[in-house]
Amino acid sequence: MAIKILSEHFNTPGIETLEVYRAKGGYRAVEKALKTMSPDEVVEEVKKSGLRGRGGAGFPTGMKWSFIDKKSGNPRYLVCNADESEPGTFKDRHLMAKSPHSLVEGMIVSSYALGANLSYIYIRGELLYVLRILEKAIAEAYAAGLLGKNIMGTGYDLDLFVTPGGGAYICGEETALIESLEGKRGNPRNKPPFPAVKGLWQNPTVVNNVETIAAVPWIVNNTGDEYAKIGIGRSTGTKLISACGHLNKPGVYEIELGVPVEEFIYSDEYCGGIWKGRKLKAVVAGGSSVPILPAELILKTANGENRLMSYESLSDGGFATGTMLGSGGFIAYDETSCIVRNTWNFSRFYHHESCGQCSPCREGTGWMEKVLHRIENGHGSMHDIDLLVDVAKKIEGNTICPLGDAAAWPVASAIRHFRHEFEWHIQHPAEATKPGAVYKPEFAAVTA
Repeated sequence: MAIKILSEHFNTPGIETLEVYRAKGGYRAVEKALKTMSPDEVVEEVKKSGLRGRGGAGFPTGMKWSFIDKKSGNPRYLVCNADESEPGTFKDRHLMAKSPHSLVEGMIVSSYALGANLSYIYIRGELLYVLRILEKAIAEAYAAGLLGKNIMGTGYDLDLFVTPGGGAYICGEETALIESLEGKRGNPRNKPPFPAVKGLWQNPTVVNNVETIAAVPWIVNNTGDEYAKIGIGRSTGTKLISACGHLNKPGVYEIELGVPVEEFIYSDEYCGGIWKGRKLKAVVAGGSSVPILPAELILKTANGENRLMSYESLSDGGFATGTMLGSGGFIAYDETSCIVRNTWNFSRFYHHESCGQCSPCREGTGWMEKVLHRIENGHGSMHDIDLLVDVAKKIEGNTICPLGDAAAWPVASAIRHFRHEFEWHIQHPAEATKPGAVYKPEFAAVTA
């Protein structure tokens, strides 16, 4: 049975209350860190753990913390990015709703490590029910002397607030989030300077994902070395996966990094296989922004090795044959899925959510949506396929923030691996536009 760090008590009655959470060992990490460790020692343990950002980028957390400007003497801030808006990703809201105090405890310990006396949880505006749960947990922590002035008599002060976002996907980008938190339109900032130097109100700031921060108490309690023993290689620890799509058992699963993808999909411990006994066709492994892979490449690497649920294994082969772990939004598609329709749907989302600041993204996402719409609806030409690839190339790497890349990668990868489906839609529009029509392998000879 896999080790559970974050989800161990998800189903414990009353775990959302301070009383039950403390009875299960909660807030021991606050006491240990504040009373027996210096802030630098906490940072060092997180470095040893190998914990990487769980929001998508996978950057080493301890290293990110060490970049924060401590020399200027300016106030420092910790901001938790709870603006979970990536299609296919829902693990953070599950964690906050089930065990809010694990995030509050992580915020206290992490804020102490960074020397922050004021911290924020920026939550997706649509998740008001989760916001209420967090507010209640924070109020309980204040009443117990775990927040506010002189926490546990240690002389450390911390105020913590939850603020709802405006419902914009772009605010999941850390600098756009900071702009929104300051009361401005959520447009990404040019970098440098990075938030660690000039972030919230132009002061040193660290922005971390919910899951990242919630893992810190376990690391403090059990040491970074013990955390590093879990997982595989540089993919240490556990990871929450949002599993959805055509699976027998969709849901949120905590896995040890390094579990084979095939085991994750088909074992009864996790997703229980593809529903209705159908065949797996494709997988988006890390949320809608990462490249889609056909079944043969998500289960095995190009070298024939088992593909693992880890940062390194999923990216093996680059975008030619690999993908990314990303936010852990694992979407499985069975043989009845239309890749063209799915790609168009993703493009609609990114066109709608582009902030419009960068012309390649503002114009390019619109072009991709329009072209995919006409292919899906039987009005495409063979030239449109290469046009999509060309537009995606012009967006990728040419925008202030990664939303442009996130919009380009699904389109480019869908054409790379499923070009035959796009061609079939174009060459046989009467068949492709029938209700429920899906490309099948036997159509390949007809297309050719």
